[in-house]
Amino acid sequence: MKKKHKIKVGISVGDLSGIGIEIVLKTFEDSRMLDFCTPIIFASSKVVSYHKKVLEINTSIHGIDSLNKVVPQKVNLLNVWKEMIDLDLGTPTEISGKYALISLEKAVEALKNKEIDVLVTAPIDKNNIQSETFKFKGHTEYLEDKLEGESLMILTTDNLRVGLITGHIPLSEVADKIDPELIKKKIDIMYASLIQDFNISKPKIAVLGLNPHCGDQGVIGTEDDDIVKPAIEAIQKKGRLVYGPFAADSFFGNGNYKSYDGILAMYHDQGLTPFKTLAFGNGVNFTAGLNRIRTSPDHGTAFEIAGKGKAEFNSFKEAIFMAIKLFKDREENISLNENKLEIQKEKKKQYSK
Repeated sequence: MKKKHKIKVGISVGDLSGIGIEIVLKTFEDSRMLDFCTPIIFASSKVVSYHKKVLEINTSIHGIDSLNKVVPQKVNLLNVWKEMIDLDLGTPTEISGKYALISLEKAVEALKNKEIDVLVTAPIDKNNIQSETFKFKGHTEYLEDKLEGESLMILTTDNLRVGLITGHIPLSEVADKIDPELIKKKIDIMYASLIQDFNISKPKIAVLGLNPHCGDQGVIGTEDDDIVKPAIEAIQKKGRLVYGPFAADSFFGNGNYKSYDGILAMYHDQGLTPFKTLAFGNGVNFTAGLNRIRTSPDHGTAFEIAGKGKAEFNSFKEAIFMAIKLFKDREENISLNENKLEIQKEKKKQYSK
């Protein structure tokens, strides 16, 4: 019997002046985490040692200069730069953004080359990371550009999964972006992900309305009647359990969300505000729809507490566990489908005799 390898979790450290390195170090300060995965941090021994000293964290780090030198049961740190850099924890700078991008680029390169199995990203600053090679609204858009597939941001915890039809765009542009094609595409991505990544054989999906009270029959806008409903009805004709639109103001408050495997919100804050109210500190951001697994914590850089040792790391730890689970579930699902096809082919041969 072939022994299964321990999943290699690549970690990009985010903005060096934020809490990224702190939450990584705190997560793996508990050596029991190494029973679940082999972590590989993409950063610099000098920078991580500086954070350890300032924060008084004792996590043992194993420095390497090549991915073929990764050691199981160690917190591996791949040195992707060696020069000394000046940091001011809590203050984002051009330097902290530049090296956040280097960490991300090297980690994504390893992910594409299957040198790591999954990627977990610590928070970046969307402003100071901008450069000639990074002109994106965030991780999600960057990863969609670098990997195969079309992305869907899903925030998840326990049995709550909230996806976004539009992502990091101004609220003033949302209504113009919403059309039947986009709605159908995002529903398709969520539907496939719920089956492939979450092992839900017949997903039930709710779609929130765009306007207050779904437009109140046109009194507060016609988009829900003219665009959203027809898109949902077209999906229902395929035999899929997709319902809505639902008035967003009451959907979470009355517990309606508990009846669905996935929920699609029309825009960022419509979905993330109730999600973070219900699950903040335990939630995970998963980039669905791509050919590789990436997760992240449900919070940002938290510059205001960086360097003070106050950062909570539970969401990052959950992102590690979620990445491992998603990888295993996806691999199992792919394997089962491949075997299913082989069985079907064999049956056809038998019937043709």
